[in-house]
Amino acid sequence: MGSSSVRVRRVYDPQEDGDGTRVLVDRLWPRGVAKERARIDRWLKDLTPSNELRSWYHEDRTGTRYDDFVDRYRAELADPVHTAAVDELVELVRAGGPVTLVTAVKDVPHSHVPVLVDHVEHELRHR
Repeated sequence: MGSSSVRVRRVYDPQEDGDGTRVLVDRLWPRGVAKERARIDRWLKDLTPSNELRSWYHEDRTGTRYDDFVDRYRAELADPVHTAAVDELVELVRAGGPVTLVTAVKDVPHSHVPVLVDHVEHELRHR
């Protein structure tokens, strides 16, 4: 998942030589993973959805909130705290990528990660 310069990998997967800079994009440190094993270069908590949005989305047991979650998360990415973190990530990619976004989420396609990848790629194309 992701472009050639922005990749995605679960924290439980082994690190690969082509990962480049590994950026944790979860608000909480992954359970059961030692920092040495994770080999995280940066932890940008401010790239993640707010606690309120994350809780609201995870309350949904029917799976019908994803589209609303995407819209709300995109709106959050436009706020100053998120914008600063996005700017930092964009600069990491521009500095020579690749950058691997690392996450512990089980269902990556239905998480914040694809939205974040899309947003960062948009920023890279339009700045």
